[in-house]
Amino acid sequence: MATSVVGAVGTVLAASFVVFAALGFAPGDPVAQILGQKATEAERVAMRAQLGLDKPLLVRYWDWLTGVLHGDFGLSLTYRQDVTLLLGPRVSATLVLVAMSAVITLVVGVLLGTVGGVSARWRPLVNGLAGLGTAVPGFVAAVLLISVFAVGLGWFPTYGAGNGFGDQLWHLALPAVALSMAWAAYIAQITTASVTEEAGKEHVATAIGRGLPRLLVIRRHVLRNAFIPVLTVSGLMVGGLVAGSVVVENAFGIDGLGSLLVKGVLNKDYAVVNAVSLIIVVVFVVVTTVVDLVHTALDPRLRERT
Repeated sequence: MATSVVGAVGTVLAASFVVFAALGFAPGDPVAQILGQKATEAERVAMRAQLGLDKPLLVRYWDWLTGVLHGDFGLSLTYRQDVTLLLGPRVSATLVLVAMSAVITLVVGVLLGTVGGVSARWRPLVNGLAGLGTAVPGFVAAVLLISVFAVGLGWFPTYGAGNGFGDQLWHLALPAVALSMAWAAYIAQITTASVTEEAGKEHVATAIGRGLPRLLVIRRHVLRNAFIPVLTVSGLMVGGLVAGSVVVENAFGIDGLGSLLVKGVLNKDYAVVNAVSLIIVVVFVVVTTVVDLVHTALDPRLRERT
């Protein structure tokens, strides 16, 4: 437990430093973005000193990190306000989108994978659907869904995240499907392979040979063991959904963390980019750490190693 927590903290620190350093060496100058091209050299030097950009990289990173630990993510150069105030309303939309996508991914992926794993007749169809799903990028899926279900049929809105819980679910339905499509296909592939492997083991054949109902054998002896790899992949899935929300939010005009990150990158708004990147890394690390702990608790072989 302690080792996992230390490793998670180390991963977050390392990732945050890499992002911070990459922004520092990236092309473009935030000072020029603020003052424009007609500013004098004296004005630029003064602005760089005001923003702390004249300090060494490690000093700037330390100042930013200590500020984050006190709840201060800095000042947005684009919006002219605290980054914390920008994050608040946008975190909700992104979290709801990711949660809906995760539910869709697990339900569809596990159901398809289970059918493909226990039925050789349906396995080619499941594999074909899974291959098609993984081949379609998120932005392509978003465009297709908008064209068919929003513009063509008019069943769903094409823009925004909605107001209120019910309206938000309606607005985020298509974005959640677009975001979950590739991951649902991947989960289906993992589940199919895992269920097929477990169903072919000797103890399963023995249970069926003794006359136990097939559905009971599948539920107790196949699915329970087959879902361990799915649980492991689910940690990566949540991190992938958070990262993939960047593309989907921009396609559907959702004012979430993803769209905020894109605007921050385009405007060289370092404080915004660092804050959103840190949130994505923390979510990914926390989820994967929790999944690893649950995996260890469920698998006796891993408990013996630790």
